[in-house]
Amino acid sequence: MAENAATVSALAAPAMFTFDTERLNKLEALRAEGINPYPTGKLPNLSAAQALALGEGKETTESLAELGQDFRFAGRLMFKNDMGKAGFARALDRTGRLQVYVKKDLVGEAGFAVWKKLDLGDQIEVEGGLMRTRTGELTLQATSIRLVGKCIRSLPDKWHGMEDAELRRRQRYVDLFVNDGARETFVKRSRIVRYIRTFFEERGFLEVETPMMHAIPGGATARPFQTHHNALDMELFLRVAPELFLKRLIVGGLERVFEVNRNFRNEGLDATHNPEFTMLEFYWAYAQWEQLADLTEELLHGLTTEVCGGENIQYQGREISFARPFRRAGYDELVAEAAGIALADVRNIEKLRAFIGDGAPKSLGACWERIFDEHIEKTLVNPTFVTRFPIEISPLARRNDAEPDLADRFELFVAGREIANAFNELADPVDQAQRFEAQVSAKDAGNEEAMHFDADYVEALCYGMPPTAGEGIGIDRLVMLLTDSLSIRDVILFPTLRNKA
Repeated sequence: MAENAATVSALAAPAMFTFDTERLNKLEALRAEGINPYPTGKLPNLSAAQALALGEGKETTESLAELGQDFRFAGRLMFKNDMGKAGFARALDRTGRLQVYVKKDLVGEAGFAVWKKLDLGDQIEVEGGLMRTRTGELTLQATSIRLVGKCIRSLPDKWHGMEDAELRRRQRYVDLFVNDGARETFVKRSRIVRYIRTFFEERGFLEVETPMMHAIPGGATARPFQTHHNALDMELFLRVAPELFLKRLIVGGLERVFEVNRNFRNEGLDATHNPEFTMLEFYWAYAQWEQLADLTEELLHGLTTEVCGGENIQYQGREISFARPFRRAGYDELVAEAAGIALADVRNIEKLRAFIGDGAPKSLGACWERIFDEHIEKTLVNPTFVTRFPIEISPLARRNDAEPDLADRFELFVAGREIANAFNELADPVDQAQRFEAQVSAKDAGNEEAMHFDADYVEALCYGMPPTAGEGIGIDRLVMLLTDSLSIRDVILFPTLRNKA
């Protein structure tokens, strides 16, 4: 059994980590005085937000005294003003900040000795009753105060903020209690995900979980991460997308399914890409892409209204309107406009290649994609559904009946970036097998993002999949929009970062 931490002196600092010597000495001094710096806790019965709610309409200490003296509050010490035999502090809990008043006559000699030894960053537990100061600020008047978690690192200079973006991402545990904006971003992210789950459950969709390790990577054109399972002695791949497993469930008769899933793609990092990211994917039997577009409009309009307080938001200095209906524009129309050619000539590959210039792709779909990526995407600020995608760049989408070289597909763009991708699903197993073969040929030619041939998925389609439409929405990019965040790394709690030198 371990010795009581309050009765032992500080252990020798491990050689593999650098501690703050001054604070380590304080830790040892506390233990020498019989104060356990890391005791067990007691659940608080008062939060900062609850205190403010209780104080509504009670403007005097006398009226607050009617609430009693049995409150227990716990939080991190963020401000301390020692004034001899009394002092004020502000402590932060998960709901906000609360002022604390500590007076020697009320907390006693032992309690006041603890108060004197507290440093910024320490975790404290305070019991007492609510009062008003002379300036009217709601305050917890302490009858006891206890150290429940010693901080042995100095808080960042001018503790109101960390300005170095990379440091904030590496030390999110500090960023969250130092920067109110960071904490608000991740609280809002949680609200966004909760809203999405409720939205789909209320419409008869079943939330499911599919594998994160795949024997065959698929569901998206992306380079996967590879790993090895020792017991089975087989190579596995981290999921790049859950699509093929979710559509197996449609074959199985579940008909409406969704998954809030983590995906992994071995690609570069930039403001909108992180190797590990979160997606919403949902599949709806008997629906078509038009119904998905309507549902997406309803989802995003409701989400912005619920989380942001209205259908218009500010993003990086621009106002974006989520008022319905969203704009819908054909891929071919946008390409023709950008290239300065007639819509009738949008399949004239020589005119497209002449517009692109040196290094122009040789295929029609690739030319459209190059023009779109370089000239169109950045111009789509308000929500825009781009439809009529070339089938060449849509390996899992159903062909359009009237124009077989186009897919029944849309992508939603907001603020110049893709937010969602949706299409009528390819249900023909022969066509799917042929497209897998084309992807394998592309991989053999050097395309590391091309798909593998998934024979089991083709086998599933052989049992008959009902007409189905499916969609993926990037949760991280959506959170970026709704929190006015410039980088995806600012909406992921622990983003992937390069090792420190």
